[in-house]
Amino acid sequence: MEKKREGFGSRTAVIFAMAGSAIGLGNIWRFPYMVGEHGGAVFVLIYIFATILFSLPIFVAEVVIGRRSHSNARDAFVRMAPGKPFWKIVSILPILIPTIIASYYSVIGGWSLEYFFKACSLEFLRTDPGMASGLFGGFVSSTWVPLVMHLLFLAMSAAVVAFGVKAGIEKFSKFILPVLFVLIVLIALYSMSLPGAGEGVRYLFKPDFSEFTPRTFAFALGQSFYSLSLGMGIIITYGSYVRKDENILASSAGTAVSDLLFALLAGLAIMPAVFAAGIEPGAGPGLIFQSIPYIFCKMGLDAPHVSTAAAILFFFTVIVAAMTSLISLIEVGTAFLVEKFRMRRVRAVVVMFLVCGLAGVFCSLSFGPLSGLKVAGMTIFDIFDWVASNILLLIMAFLSVVFVGFVMKKDDVRDEFTNSGTKPRNAKLFNFIYFLIKWVAPIAVLLIFFTNFIL
Repeated sequence: MEKKREGFGSRTAVIFAMAGSAIGLGNIWRFPYMVGEHGGAVFVLIYIFATILFSLPIFVAEVVIGRRSHSNARDAFVRMAPGKPFWKIVSILPILIPTIIASYYSVIGGWSLEYFFKACSLEFLRTDPGMASGLFGGFVSSTWVPLVMHLLFLAMSAAVVAFGVKAGIEKFSKFILPVLFVLIVLIALYSMSLPGAGEGVRYLFKPDFSEFTPRTFAFALGQSFYSLSLGMGIIITYGSYVRKDENILASSAGTAVSDLLFALLAGLAIMPAVFAAGIEPGAGPGLIFQSIPYIFCKMGLDAPHVSTAAAILFFFTVIVAAMTSLISLIEVGTAFLVEKFRMRRVRAVVVMFLVCGLAGVFCSLSFGPLSGLKVAGMTIFDIFDWVASNILLLIMAFLSVVFVGFVMKKDDVRDEFTNSGTKPRNAKLFNFIYFLIKWVAPIAVLLIFFTNFIL
């Protein structure tokens, strides 16, 4: 007899778990520097528009695949397209992609862990503001400390997954997500109170339409995909845990709104402080680890206690955000190993820890001993990030909407979307959402792909 699969217990649990996946490094680490690099408020406007019109339909499509198949991300396609070799081949992607991303996410999580320890040990008070950015370079270029932090952070996240869907992921998400929102609001309020912070707020919300370019549009759309965990197998996996009586449109919309809100709060937490300190907003991926410590070091000259508390609070928030993302990435592979190879959950988690841990070692060392090993000018870390974000993730998102729009029967999609006709409001919206999934979303994905490689 097949063992009954675990599942989420309520709509609140669904939204908290899915939002926990979406609300993470994509918001607090990636969103601010992407805003800084691609036009400020114009990027923010496009990001909001893209999330509602393009990303939400793709999100719904992935939930439909997961719940209809009631299976892990790999077997979902095989089960619903039996006898079709193409889908059997590509079905490995939703297992491969989150494993790759988890490998370098855990490295970034390790950085946040190290900076949290630096804040607790008062290192920012002992560091001259002009030397603050050098802390990051010295840390990541070393060998053992980044490795230890990477593995420690990965182990912390894996431990939550080991407890299971309800006892681990659901309980953690329901507890930590409200905490995360409170923390980011506190940081945002403090950031906006700094002298000169108003310029950062205007940068976020007063658009300069001369900054609009096709690349800005494509990167904002891509950030929306990345932030909502689309094309990673996560939403398919979590969708398989959603009960049959759950309103997937309401859950999906709740997740998208939560993700948008947190992204904007993260922008308010970081960008005003960046402008207050006179730092270049387009500083790139190292923004929160190179620029933000400068603020804490400078603040420490006049208000050491406030500086220490703010630094501890900020990097604890980054740790929590990173964990919510990494947990969902690990769960995809764990669910596959448990169901495909009948592994015990703890053993499956250990396997994921070993695979992601080993791959992450090479990502971490690419800033130090392996920094000279490059392909097309990219380090191992850069390659992992670029291939996953710009190729594999887009391919998987495209295949997901094509699968729902052209492979699944329309009646089956309607059945999932309307809960067998018991959700009349969903029924009224079905044709519109289905049109977006079948025709608009694939074009949006192709646009991002085209822009990444041509423009």
